[in-house]
Amino acid sequence: VQLQASGGGLVQAGGSLRLSCAASGSIFSISVMGWYRQAPGKQREMVATIGSAGTANYADSVKGRFTISRDNAKNTVLLQMNSLKREDTAVYYCNARKVLDSYWGQGTLVTVSS
Repeated sequence: VQLQASGGGLVQAGGSLRLSCAASGSIFSISVMGWYRQAPGKQREMVATIGSAGTANYADSVKGRFTISRDNAKNTVLLQMNSLKREDTAVYYCNARKVLDSYWGQGTLVTVSS
């Protein structure tokens, strides 16, 4: 499975960005897709995940501000990020999981300025 993420960039606090991740290759049996992030000096953390049926899970820090969605026909997962804060600055990674495997995209940088 190959994951291609896009949509990162520089935005002012309070602004919005949308991240997109397209999956290709051996995409059958992908169950959960999601977004993780890693800020400088910190461990990678889960931001949001979504199952094949559309059940979403969010980190407490982004609830009410971020929305994850998934288009199974296009094999894409989106992350709409609103009301961005400086602490959302990080490299965001797309993830796809099968029963026995986990796949990562290359990461896209999101920088939120004050």
